[in-house]
Amino acid sequence: MNKGLTLPDLVGQSRLGQLWPELNFPFLLAPMVGLSHVALRELIYDYLPQGACTVFPTEMLNSRRLPYQKVGETPETLVSERDRQQLLVPQLLGNEESFIKSSIERLEKLGTQGIDINMGCPVAKALKHNYGVALMGDPEYAASVVDMAVRNSQRPVTVKLRVGLQNDKDYFYQFCQGLVESGARALTLHPRTAAQKRRGSADWNQIRELKERVSIPIVGNGDVQVWQDAVRMMNETGCDGVMIGRALTARPWILWQIGEALGLETPLGREGQKAPNTPESEAKEFGVALESFIHYCFRYFPAPYAQRKIKFYLRVATPWLNFGHFLCKRLGKCQNPPEYNEVIKEFFAKDGLVLASYTNLAY
Repeated sequence: MNKGLTLPDLVGQSRLGQLWPELNFPFLLAPMVGLSHVALRELIYDYLPQGACTVFPTEMLNSRRLPYQKVGETPETLVSERDRQQLLVPQLLGNEESFIKSSIERLEKLGTQGIDINMGCPVAKALKHNYGVALMGDPEYAASVVDMAVRNSQRPVTVKLRVGLQNDKDYFYQFCQGLVESGARALTLHPRTAAQKRRGSADWNQIRELKERVSIPIVGNGDVQVWQDAVRMMNETGCDGVMIGRALTARPWILWQIGEALGLETPLGREGQKAPNTPESEAKEFGVALESFIHYCFRYFPAPYAQRKIKFYLRVATPWLNFGHFLCKRLGKCQNPPEYNEVIKEFFAKDGLVLASYTNLAY
């Protein structure tokens, strides 16, 4: 669609600024269960170009639980000072107005800048309770869920979804139009069906087609592993933004690399440096990022919870790193930051470490 446009042109045509005038960098972290918490956001902020402003999510939050929690104190809802400088948009799993209303009230007290409704989660629990992608089987009810959120929110309401349950394009576009008519201000599309989960290739053509059919901003998601993928998605689909998931756990500096291509200032504290751009330099930076992530986990979470989060992060992030499974095994025995840092120092002192550009995302 936009073949031949430069990266600044692609960024400049994004319509996400219609929702948030401050937004000037349309590259977003995906809301990921167990991952998109305050520690990962803090790590990614370390690599965000100076002056860049974009949307950052929470991990998926259950609207049936939030009304009974101390929102802002639970591990899933902890907010940092740097969160308040960006556009924090929690992702909500819900289908009943009383719970949605109460959840939004509590979240907005944290200074959040929007609400994202999850209609893409394909796990069995979500399907069983008519959450997530299950809502895509009932267009009228899904539209009413958006309406519930819009009527109870002071901020923009967006929706993240897949291409549905049955891969019927006409049904899908009518479904999306219903969300727009109910007040959704933007849609994020992961172009896989619920049955595919993470298998197969994301069909970016469907992002382009949705962009052509609806009047609101469209964010693309799926199969972005290196910064060039993000640019290519914008170029090929005309999407208004690119959402990046697991690749940002392994390469949080993707945002630095994009910023460098745009001519933006380097991240704070990295002045005069270039973003890592070889397999060897990226592997070295992985070690730096891992130390920082562990620091943030112990800063924000109790030790046993921090250890669980580190193990989960390693399982997701290390497939790009050669010998990453050995690193996981050794770090799995650590109990405190000095132990973790000693293992990391020894491991990354070795020669021959590289970070692959691509790995199998179907795990």
